[in-house]
Amino acid sequence: MKLLVIGLGSMGKRRVRLLKEYDKNIEVIGLDKQEKRRKEAEELHSIKTYDNMDAINFSELDGVLLCSSPLTHAELILNLNSKGIYNIFTELNLSTNLYDEIIKIEKEKKGILFLSSTLLYRKEIQYIKNIILNDKTKKNYNYHVGQYLPDWHPWENYNDFFIGQKETNGCREIMAIQLPWLIDIFGEVEEFHCFKDKITDLNIDYNDIYHIILKHKNGTIGSLQFDVVSREATTSLEIISENNHIKWNGIPEGLNVFNLNDKKMEKIETYDEVDRKNGYSKLIIEDMYLEEISTFINSIKNNKNYSKYSFEKDKKVLSLINQIEGE
Repeated sequence: MKLLVIGLGSMGKRRVRLLKEYDKNIEVIGLDKQEKRRKEAEELHSIKTYDNMDAINFSELDGVLLCSSPLTHAELILNLNSKGIYNIFTELNLSTNLYDEIIKIEKEKKGILFLSSTLLYRKEIQYIKNIILNDKTKKNYNYHVGQYLPDWHPWENYNDFFIGQKETNGCREIMAIQLPWLIDIFGEVEEFHCFKDKITDLNIDYNDIYHIILKHKNGTIGSLQFDVVSREATTSLEIISENNHIKWNGIPEGLNVFNLNDKKMEKIETYDEVDRKNGYSKLIIEDMYLEEISTFINSIKNNKNYSKYSFEKDKKVLSLINQIEGE
């Protein structure tokens, strides 16, 4: 199998590494306009890289992974289709530009069009989902996710990549990452109320903190805080119902569920081992990215899309985010 990774920034290099770790027989090549990124990928992962599409023989490829800036993905999908490439993995999108065309392609099922939503592959969230789906009582939750924007990529200025731009800002990305799994577990959103502000001196032209109250169609109410202000990278989830009490601090070792028999919180182990990489918050584990990549590879091999997410679902999520930002 031969795969092309377009975009060799932090996510592109992560996907290259995981592909090679998952199956050494997979040949990976890279594409990026920046010479620095190409050289780094070549040195770290021993792959061939190119600076333009014209240098690539697309007839030799079994698939492409889009790890470039979010606003480029839709046009790249259409471009790749014109070259006969239909097995495409794409990182999250922060815009619904060309989504009607992309959803049409998705429904035609000519290949594996695979949209990333990495947290859906995380074992703690899968464990929580199983509890919630089996709990028929009403539920409420409080959820805070935040990290100081300059700490996202300490090795580069936040204005030099997409989280510094208003259209693809850091808070919008957090919402696009978190809302899919919240909706997957608690159901579609019926209404919301939002307070937002800019409370830092960061060089950004968007709000850096959001407080959102969501009401899901099943009656569940969620209180959310999403921000790029928190100096300590923070994930803090608490779900309560008459039958359950769940707490999770965002790390594999931090999931606790109330034991109704013992009347106390019980630590839940969801991973035997955890893969973490230097330079990232302890909240970021590689296992979920590997699970997602392996699902894409198996989808290609079996010619059946095993993705947990879709562009049709994502259009609804991004529409909700647009409303939250614009309220």
